[in-house]
Amino acid sequence: MTKRTNWPMVVPDGTTMVGTARVRDDSRPPPMTTAQRRIYEKTGVPPQTSALDDVDADDAFAAPSLGMAKPAKPTKYRNKRCYHDSIKFDSEKERSRWFHLIQLQAAGKIRDLRLQVPFILTERKRRDDGTWERASKYVADFVYFDVETGKQVVEDVKSIATRKNRTYIQKRKQMLDKYDITIKEI
Repeated sequence: MTKRTNWPMVVPDGTTMVGTARVRDDSRPPPMTTAQRRIYEKTGVPPQTSALDDVDADDAFAAPSLGMAKPAKPTKYRNKRCYHDSIKFDSEKERSRWFHLIQLQAAGKIRDLRLQVPFILTERKRRDDGTWERASKYVADFVYFDVETGKQVVEDVKSIATRKNRTYIQKRKQMLDKYDITIKEI
């Protein structure tokens, strides 16, 4: 068995073979695939080179720069979380509704506007084996009193897709059953 060379291995210029391995000639561009060649013939623009060709041997195992980081995966329903005055909103639509409700409260049409109000749907209970079953709750986006009707209004900002969510539908039905509250979907 022969002793292997330590890396980085230095190969003198002009060497074509090292043992049974052929040395790549870096002065020539890498061969183009058929698709690249056809695009080059039509547009005259040479194909992009591999990003790995520019990496130094010493820097091969360095962490990628922030510019090469993977793009963030979009959320399930394509909503964008946002903030306003240190209040976190799950979507821009929800934030927009918050601004509208603040204007209605300032005009005196609604009162006691609250944000992210929890409602307990089922209480915490002990099972037969001694372990506890968690309580289930529904968190309303907005709760306020309508001045004209004098009734409490529970609002939830929903897209067409999230209105069909089975968990949400079940909680909506439990709210109607336990509290006799119909959720207003915006």
